Order: sequence, then C-alpha cells, then structure tokens
Amino acid sequence: MEPQERIDWELMQRVAVDEDAAIEDLYARFGALVFQAARQVLRSRSETEDAVQEVFVRLWQTADRYDPQRAKLVTWVMLITRRHLIDRLRRQSARPERAALDESRLDGGGPQARSNGRLGVGEESSESRDRLRRQLQRLPELQRTVIERAYLQGFSLREIATQLDAPLGTIKSALSRGLTKLRELEGGGEARG
Repeated sequence: MEPQERIDWELMQRVAVDEDAAIEDLYARFGALVFQAARQVLRSRSETEDAVQEVFVRLWQTADRYDPQRAKLVTWVMLITRRHLIDRLRRQSARPERAALDESRLDGGGPQARSNGRLGVGEESSESRDRLRRQLQRLPELQRTVIERAYLQGFSLREIATQLDAPLGTIKSALSRGLTKLRELEGGGEARG
C-alpha cells in the first residue's frame, strides 16, 4: 500500500469507529468538494447543505467498506456523493409538488435549472426553463449528451463511456466543460472552447 493509500485507509477506519477527530478531518478534506458537487444540481443552499450532511452520514456509515486498492479516497467520496444526489433527485421527481421542476428536467432544462437555484414553480419557471433549454442546446453534442445522461437519466460516467465507446477521461472532461459552459451562459459570460 502506498503511503497516501495507507493514510486514507487509516482515516476511514477511524471514521468507522466514530472518532470525532477523524470525521472532522474527513469533512475538512472533502466538505467543500461535496458542497460544490451538490450545489451544481440542487436548487437551493438549504437543500445543498442538507445533502452534504446526508453524504457525510453515508460516508460515516460505510467507512469500513473503503478499500484504497479499488479507488482513491476522493474518487470514493465523489461516487457516494453522486449516488446520493441521484437518489435525492429521483425522490424529488416522485413528489407531486415538484412537478414543475421535474418537467423541466425531462424536457432539457435539467442540470443548469438545478444549478442556478432559481427555477421553481411560478412565473419565472417557464421563462427560466426555456432559457436554460436553449443554453443546453448551445453546448457541443458530446457535452450535452454526457450532461443529459448523467443528470437526467442517472447513468454513471463509466456507463456513459461504455455507451458512447469513449475513454472515461473524455467523458469526465466533457461533463466538466459542459457544466462550466452552462454556468458561464447562465451568468451572461461568453462560453469558451
């Protein structure tokens, strides 16, 4: 085991036995990253904060399963984060009071609608949904496809790579670039290559 792998494994073993300092260390290392990932897909700061707390509870509950031989700790943390966010979005889509948001996800307003934190039921919804649908259409085909499959259809990046017969790194880059462009478009900035 490499030195960093051993450090990560020991940290997760300490988390598994409820060592407060270990849980604080885990949060200090990954709290901002998990928050950023949740903020990209959830509508409000309070939802994001709830999701981050739930992700760290999951990390604590599954800490004894972490295997540094299978994945780096950051990869494992982000996998759990992603799964939790997908589960959360699916639960939201099952609630009738969220119908307007769900409709926007199904018709192309998805990730950017959730990331801007402003799409909701009301007069702004239709206008925002239309604007965001147009912004999604402005993305290159690969970026749009990866975002739709990852956030709207719930596929993992590895599954998308298999479906598109593309390297996983290419899929990860397309997702990152696509989300960056959507944020730039929403902010009124000029999207770059």
